Amino acid sequence: MGTGKAWLWGTSLIALSLPLSLTGPAGAQTASSDVLPEIEVIASSPLSQSSDRDKVPANTHILTPADFDTAKTSSLADAMQRRIPGLLITDVAGNPFQPDIQYRGFVASPVVGTAQGLAVYQNGVRINETFGDTVNWDFIPENAIDRMNVVPNNPVFGLNALGGAVVVTMKDGFTYQGAEAEIRGGSFGRQAMSAQVGGQRGNVAGYIAADALKDDGWRARSDSRLRRIFGDIGVRGEKTEFHFNFTTASNRFGATGPTPVQMLEQNWHSVYTTPQTTKNELIFLNASGKYAMTDTLSLQGNFYYRGFRQKHVDGNTSVVEVCAAPFDTLLCIGDDTTQLISTSGSTVAASILGGNVPGAVDRTNTKADTFGGSLQAISAARLFEHGNQFVAGVAIDRGRVNFKADSELGTIGSDLFVTGTGVIVQQPAADIAPVSLDTTSTYTGFYATNTFDVTSALSVTAGGRFNMAQIKLEDQLGTALNGSHLFSRFNPVIGATYKLTPGITAYLGYSEANRAPTPAELGCSDPARPCLLDNFLVADPPLQQVVSHTYEAGLRGRFDAGPLHGQLVWNLGLFHTRNSNDIINVASDIAGRGYFQNAGDTRRRGFEAAVTFQSKEWQVYANYTYLEATFQSTLTLQSPDNPMASPDGTITVSPGNVMPSMPRHRFKTGAEYAFDEKWKLGADLVATSGQYLRGDESNLNAMLPSYWMVNLHSSYKVTPNIEVFGLVQNLFNKHYYTFGTFFEAESIPFLNVTDPRMMTPGAPLAAYVGLRAKL
Repeated sequence: MGTGKAWLWGTSLIALSLPLSLTGPAGAQTASSDVLPEIEVIASSPLSQSSDRDKVPANTHILTPADFDTAKTSSLADAMQRRIPGLLITDVAGNPFQPDIQYRGFVASPVVGTAQGLAVYQNGVRINETFGDTVNWDFIPENAIDRMNVVPNNPVFGLNALGGAVVVTMKDGFTYQGAEAEIRGGSFGRQAMSAQVGGQRGNVAGYIAADALKDDGWRARSDSRLRRIFGDIGVRGEKTEFHFNFTTASNRFGATGPTPVQMLEQNWHSVYTTPQTTKNELIFLNASGKYAMTDTLSLQGNFYYRGFRQKHVDGNTSVVEVCAAPFDTLLCIGDDTTQLISTSGSTVAASILGGNVPGAVDRTNTKADTFGGSLQAISAARLFEHGNQFVAGVAIDRGRVNFKADSELGTIGSDLFVTGTGVIVQQPAADIAPVSLDTTSTYTGFYATNTFDVTSALSVTAGGRFNMAQIKLEDQLGTALNGSHLFSRFNPVIGATYKLTPGITAYLGYSEANRAPTPAELGCSDPARPCLLDNFLVADPPLQQVVSHTYEAGLRGRFDAGPLHGQLVWNLGLFHTRNSNDIINVASDIAGRGYFQNAGDTRRRGFEAAVTFQSKEWQVYANYTYLEATFQSTLTLQSPDNPMASPDGTITVSPGNVMPSMPRHRFKTGAEYAFDEKWKLGADLVATSGQYLRGDESNLNAMLPSYWMVNLHSSYKVTPNIEVFGLVQNLFNKHYYTFGTFFEAESIPFLNVTDPRMMTPGAPLAAYVGLRAKL
């Protein structure tokens, strides 16, 4: 990315002066996160077309800048978990900036190898990365978010919208005027600073936000470094509006992942094999425009380029051992007869280990370039003298990826750090060899949806989207990675809303959605040739695309709570999604490896309830979600390290078995009280029930225990433009686990570990303080 990244960062810094020049006494207005405007619209299409929220036949959610306030929450993921019912962080990597976001049992994760089930959009562009449909949440600077919509049950958002879509709209100079700077710091060496400035002069507006963060992490070698800039330049006329915006980022993470439970019982901060580092870089350019052809007909469109670079280093255990006699001066892999061969074609002497435990340093390098565009028409013309909104559009996304990987023989030290020996492994008999793969993907979608007001109380929505995915794999080293795949499907949506009273609306909806297998999944779907995820790709037997069928019904409403001088907003809802040909990641009997396979039918159904009260002094919320996520087909899966597996290392999954990492009960509540115009004090609680470990799809082992934690926050305005704030997370220092799986307990003999369970521990007590100034 070198030259391009340097050019864009330089351009970004120069552009910082533009909003300042646009801000002046004439019309300048400082944005404030203290006022929560009543928002009645929701994004109903990829280009963020706004629709009356009460006419959407689904339980939608809206977050505003106040929800991402760093005085209340320490990261984007924390803000989402705090306020969105049914959303939970199931942290695999053990890094707060690389979370797995789970909503209604569907996941958007930065980890290749996770079955992705949510479509994520930023300013009208689907930002699921083209290789594995992963979502790098670290690329979104939360201080630049204008609003976030969570929209379930709508296939208009294209591939991956099995569980719904997360639609992020960023700020611009028309929506934010003023300037703000902030510094904060606290536990585990965290230091952060951010700034944003926006302004408008006449029909031209500019906005830019930048932030930087350093965090040493609460576990060894788990540090994080974030550098992000977002900017927007906009021009608005009577009938037109044009925006050019960009996001650039250079982030680095140390992710420690799961650790054997016996080690955590001795030391909560302990880590297993390291290093586990990831470096992410991004250049994201997006041009968008709107044109009002008439008072009721308008066009929207965008064109974008997204350049993503990732380097990943992962220290692991190894299946290398000393060969059996008479070759006991050499190393073997997988057993004691298959000799280890390096890329030079020679065998490897056992003496290279120096008597240490063998390990592996696995490296991947991903270079992804994606470009595409969308065009959308919106008509608000009345139909038969009734209100009507019609939306139709087309989207094309084309991505090209070069993926490289190799495995270096290493040695595991007493501190569990894996040091490379310089020997790159290439042993086809053990299915380990360097990889170089080019993939090309073209995703095309055509969609249309119409909302018709049958009466002033009843509105009916109908429509659908046709998706086509063309994926080509081209091996660069001759290891049978070639393949060409085509997936297509039309997904319908239909629903209705009815106003029982002016303040209460009932809704009912049905939709279908699909997810095409990603290039990463297609390249790792052969049980005989498993992959070291997210490191290796091998042969590509065909996978079937996933198709979801979702039903949703509920009630929502709002009313003035007269005696309390505030407003109460509430909702109750049921949802039911059945997936056909669901894709799961299965462990291999080769240590540390896995592959993808279709897993028949799965079902996610449940109940949601939420209530929010807001007055001049109080902001109070509570929400609860019941989720039943189960397999609906009989399966035989590999799970060799599961202590309840059969002698051949397999488990049997029966219909009704609960899917791992998906707790049934999720409860959240919080309150904030304004003592006066200067001082606010608040607290929130997150609680969840137990969950099964990954690899225990048959539900024969004990679950991870349930947990709860409490956070506190407070802010005080020293002057109208200067504010100090504090945040305490996990106030009672609760020990809890966010993820669990199994491993080969004897893989590092000197640890004397016998329990095959390994967990990702939750973060302990932490405190942060900050200072914010508005200009």
